[in-house]
Amino acid sequence: MAEVADLVVRQARSDEVRRVGALTVEAYRAVGYPGAGGGSGYAALLADAEARLRSAELLVAADREGCLVGTVTVALPGTPFAEISRAGELELRMLAVAAPARGRGVGELLVRAVIARARELGLERVVLCSPAGLTPAHRLYERLGFSRLPSRDWHPGPEVQLIAYTLDV
Repeated sequence: MAEVADLVVRQARSDEVRRVGALTVEAYRAVGYPGAGGGSGYAALLADAEARLRSAELLVAADREGCLVGTVTVALPGTPFAEISRAGELELRMLAVAAPARGRGVGELLVRAVIARARELGLERVVLCSPAGLTPAHRLYERLGFSRLPSRDWHPGPEVQLIAYTLDV
C-alpha cells in the first residue's frame, strides 16, 4: 500500500464512480454503520457516487497507479447532499477509507483537502456529522481542530445518532 506522500487528492472522474461507491459502502460496513448493509436505502445512497459527482464535489485519494484508497463528499448548503450546513459553511460527508489503507493518514489527507477547499471558496467553516460511536474518526477531527457542535446533533433513524463537529477556517 502506498504511503500518504505517494497519494494525490483530486476530483473523482465519471469512470470511477462505481469504484468510489463500492469503496464507500465497504468502509461503512467495516465500521458497523447501521444501514450500510445490503438492501438498505442508506447503502444505496453510499453506493451512488454518480449522484454525488453530479450534485456535490466528490474527492478521491489515489496512488500513482490510480488505485483509489479513500473518498469524501463535499456539499454546499442547500444542495442535495447537505444535511447540517448553513450559509458560509462547507459540509464534509461520507468520508471513507479503504480497509488496507486505514491508519496511514488517508482520512486526514482527505479532511485537510476539504478544509483547503473551504478556504478556496472563501467560506467561514467546515461542518460534519459522524456516528456517535465512531471514536477513531472523532479523534481525527478533534486533532485537526474541529470542536463539537451539539446543537446540530441529530437522529436520521432509530438506530443512528449523528454528532456534529465544526471548524472555523
